[in-house]
Amino acid sequence: MTKSYTAFAYIYDRLMNDVDYNQWVDYIEAIFKKYNVHPNLILELACGTGNITTRLAKRGYEMIGIDLSEDMLNVAVQKARDMDLDILYIHQDMTKFELYGTVDAILCLMDSINYIIKEEDLIKMFKLVRNYLNPGGLFIFDINSQYKLKEILGNNIFVVDENDIFYVWENNYNQKSEICEFYLTFFIKEGERYSRVDEFHKERVYTTFTIRKCLEAAGLVLLDVYEQLNFSKPGKESERFFFVVQRID
Repeated sequence: MTKSYTAFAYIYDRLMNDVDYNQWVDYIEAIFKKYNVHPNLILELACGTGNITTRLAKRGYEMIGIDLSEDMLNVAVQKARDMDLDILYIHQDMTKFELYGTVDAILCLMDSINYIIKEEDLIKMFKLVRNYLNPGGLFIFDINSQYKLKEILGNNIFVVDENDIFYVWENNYNQKSEICEFYLTFFIKEGERYSRVDEFHKERVYTTFTIRKCLEAAGLVLLDVYEQLNFSKPGKESERFFFVVQRID
C-alpha cells in the first residue's frame, strides 16, 4: 500500500481531468438497477479526493468515504463543504477499515484493488467488506487488467506538458512478481519557479481466477465480470475489468 499521496493530492484532479466521473456514476447506478438493489447508505473505499463520493451524494445517496491519504481526504472534505454535502470521511487503510454499522453497498474504484500487493491483505479486505455489507448488498470494484499493466503501462515512459504542470511517468513491469512500478516526477509552476514532487506507486496484477478465489475465501459471491463501463464480457485486450459481488447469506 502506498503510504500517502502528500502534495500529489492537490494536483490529482488536474491530472485526472480526462475521466468522465458522471459516466462512472451512471454505470454504478446501472449496476444497481440491473441487479435490482436499492442502496441508501454506500461506502466508497479508497475514495481519493471524493469525485465519485460527492456525485453519488448529489444523487441522494448517504455516503461514507475511506482513504489512506489525509491529503486526499482534505481535498474531499473541502469539496463536500463547497457543495454543502454531508459526507462522512474517515482516514483508514482499506485493508483494516472499521465502521460502527453496516452499509447497503460498497465501492472500490479506479483500480485501487491493484494497490493491494499481498493476496492475504486482499482476502482480509474482502472479509471486512463481507462483515460490513448488509445481506444482499453489492460490492462493486474494478482492476487494471494484466494486459494494461504489462503491455500498455509496463516498461514505458510517458512525458506530459500541461502548461503549469510538467511530468515524467516511468514504469517498470516485473514479469516474475507481476507488479508494475510507477515512478512519477512532477514539476509544478508556482509563480516564476517550479516545485518538484516525486511519487512512487505500484500495482499488482490480479487475474479473475485469483479474485474469485479470494472472494470465496471471504464468503462473498462473484456474480459477474464486465468490461469498463458496459455489460460486455472482458476480452484478451480489455484494459479494465469490473466485478459485481454480493453478500448472500
